[in-house]
Amino acid sequence: MATRPVFFPSSDGSQLVHERLFEFPWASGFAEVQKKKNVHALHSAAREKGVQNILEISSKSSEELGRKLSAFSLKIDIGGRKYPLESVYQGAKVFEKGGPFKEIFELSPRDAKRFIRERELGKLVGFRLDGKSYPLSPMNAFYDWLYIRSLKDHADWIGRKVHYDAFTDIEFNPAKQVNCQARAFAEYLTLLRQSKLIEAAEDFSAFAKMIRTI
Repeated sequence: MATRPVFFPSSDGSQLVHERLFEFPWASGFAEVQKKKNVHALHSAAREKGVQNILEISSKSSEELGRKLSAFSLKIDIGGRKYPLESVYQGAKVFEKGGPFKEIFELSPRDAKRFIRERELGKLVGFRLDGKSYPLSPMNAFYDWLYIRSLKDHADWIGRKVHYDAFTDIEFNPAKQVNCQARAFAEYLTLLRQSKLIEAAEDFSAFAKMIRTI
């Protein structure tokens, strides 16, 4: 058995996202078919508790929309050029012994992650992008901010296409990881509905403050 979160956009204004944990039978293995089994099992467990219209946001999603909203698929504008979102996140990292690594912005997300993983860089100490430094706290703020920035100009399209109540990312294990694209998208929808999207996308400090009020 495994326990994983389902994320919901906030409707009460007290926070950006709500989260509920659900237990379900876990299919072990790294094959894509196993991961899709786990998505189905998690969604089934949530539906049994009354949660309907759930979208998996990852490259393992059975829905094209979910795959398009994956951080591995999204692009972000940096200095007038579009780069893979995940590659920018990896390249913006600053470690005790190196970084940032702007040269990996153009790599595929998997190659960018491999570039970082294969180097002895010490502890992560922050992020640097476009000449500005960004802190590690709140823990998921920088990643979520990049994700929200990448979708800032697609609000109309998302308003037409997204008719889901809850979101998952089967690759996210809260016991081991900090960043989650499903949580970031739920935050995006809250900001969009509260007319705070532009403010959050254009000002990291404003977005970080919104997270800290949770």
